[in-house]
Formats: sequence, structure tokens, C-alpha cells
Amino acid sequence: MRVLVTGATGFVGSRLVPALLDSGHEVTALVRDASAYAPPDGVRVVEGDLLEPETLPPAFRTDDGVPVDAAYYLVHSMDGGPGYAERDQRCARHFVDAASNEGVERILYLGGLGEDRAELSEHLRSRRAVERILADGDPALTTLRAAIIVGAGSASFEVIYDLSRRLPVMITPKWVDTLCQPIAIDDVIAYLLGALTAPETADDTFEIGGPDVLTYAEILRTTRRQLGHRLRILRAPVLSPDLSAAWLRFVTDVNPYLARSLVEGLRNTVIVEDDRIREIVPVELTPFPVAVARAIDESRTSESSSDGGDAGERAPSS
Repeated sequence: MRVLVTGATGFVGSRLVPALLDSGHEVTALVRDASAYAPPDGVRVVEGDLLEPETLPPAFRTDDGVPVDAAYYLVHSMDGGPGYAERDQRCARHFVDAASNEGVERILYLGGLGEDRAELSEHLRSRRAVERILADGDPALTTLRAAIIVGAGSASFEVIYDLSRRLPVMITPKWVDTLCQPIAIDDVIAYLLGALTAPETADDTFEIGGPDVLTYAEILRTTRRQLGHRLRILRAPVLSPDLSAAWLRFVTDVNPYLARSLVEGLRNTVIVEDDRIREIVPVELTPFPVAVARAIDESRTSESSSDGGDAGERAPSS
């Protein structure tokens, strides 16, 4: 199939592009700066900006003028500061309008897991708004919703990794008892690949998660255990979202906007309630401890290669 990937340089997209190539698909990558992107062999690269709609049409056609069959939308800017939700919606509108005008048949979108209700975090509300915009276009939309994606480079997991390796004792609010169903990045890629070639996933929304449902306290303890240490958690009776975000910024290298988004999201239970995707796209799910061990190994390798071998206490990039 002829496939377009937006967000090709990001955490998910950079793994999806080679997986699509290995599966025999013809891949186009839409990037803002082609000079800063080193694509795998065989990838067609188109330079464009989702905030500039006039730059997008060439990405949706091959060099011969044939429309791509499907397009992945893997773009979001939760760490982009004030106004990110409005920018996300503009990007989604420009993308779906271009896809509709060029006759694309399918859009595949990776969104956020969580119940639809008024108390959703700002980040999850933004993800839902993007879903609705993408669904308004002519292409059939497939949405996969995931909670924390475990892998080196995942913003959420890198914060967990940072906390776990730095702090033997944590004073935390009650959100540490919220349930979450993390999923390994390899499993996310498998679902994204499988949904592409499964016609029954068109015009539908699916929830994806790993085999383990854990509290955030268990996620933190398991991650620190993979580092060879124990973690003691003390629950504070009152710790506001503002204080929690400030604490997160103090003990990790996360930027202020991302810290706030993450803390707000921790209040929401994010577990799979609808597992229909398991029958359509069978995936051998990775246990959380295994996913964490792989992510830590990859993070350490990345740190060593970027600083000459001394991982030290420098936080991994997200």
C-alpha cells in the first residue's frame, strides 16, 4: 500500500516508518525540515507544515500523481505551551481537508485512552477534539487509543524513568492509586500495522493496552525495581495539581507545560474497556516489566552514545 506518515521523526513515527517498509509498503514521510531528517532507505520525503495547508497536497500524492491509500496522523503538541490545543485542532483540520481533497481512503490516528466525560484532562480533551475533526473528513478513520506508551523517548515514560532512578522515597498525592494500562511501544507499532490491512477497523475506534493493569505506584515501583532498587512511597493527604506539577518540574527535567498536562492526566483512570481489537489484530502483548527493561536499556544506550559513555544523572531526551 502507498502510505503517508506524519510525525515521522517522533517517538512513534520513527519506529512505524521502518516497520511499514519491512512489511512491503511504499512510505512517504511528511516532515517540517527535510535536511534534519535521515530517513530509512526507500522512504520518500516531503517537506511541509501542518499549519501551512498550501504545503500539504504533495505529501498525499506519489511522484506519479497517484493518491496515497492511507495516512497516519501521529502529531500532537501537548508540550508546546499555551494554545497547544487550538494549534492541534488547526493542524488536524488542514490535514483532513488535504486528505479529503486528494482522495485518500483511510486515516489512522493514535489517540489517548480515557473515558469520555467532563472531567477529562485538557490533554485528553484535545485528543478527542482532534478525533472529531479527523472523523469529519471523507477518508474512513481508524482511531487507536492508548494510555502510557512504554519506550525510550515516550514523554510520559521518561518522566516515570526519571523519577524512579532519582528518588528512593516519594511523597505523592492520591493519584498514585489511579489505575493505568500501559503498553509497550513494540505492541503499539504492531497494532498500527495490523489495523492498516484490516478493513474492519475502518470507521471505528479501538482501545489498546498491555497485559497489566497497574496503579501509578506499582508502575513507579516496578520501574525502580528494574533499576535494581526499592522505592518507598508516602501519600500526602493534600497535594494540588499545581504543587504536583511544580514538584515534577523540580525533580525531573520535564518542561512546565508537559508537567501540568501529565499531572492532570494522572487523575483519570485509563484502562481498556473494549478489547475488540484483540480479535481483529492479534498481538502477543509484552508484560510491563519486560517493556520497562527494554526501554531502560534503550535509554541508557542513547545516553551513552550522546555523551561519550557517561550516563550520569542527565535525563534522557523526550
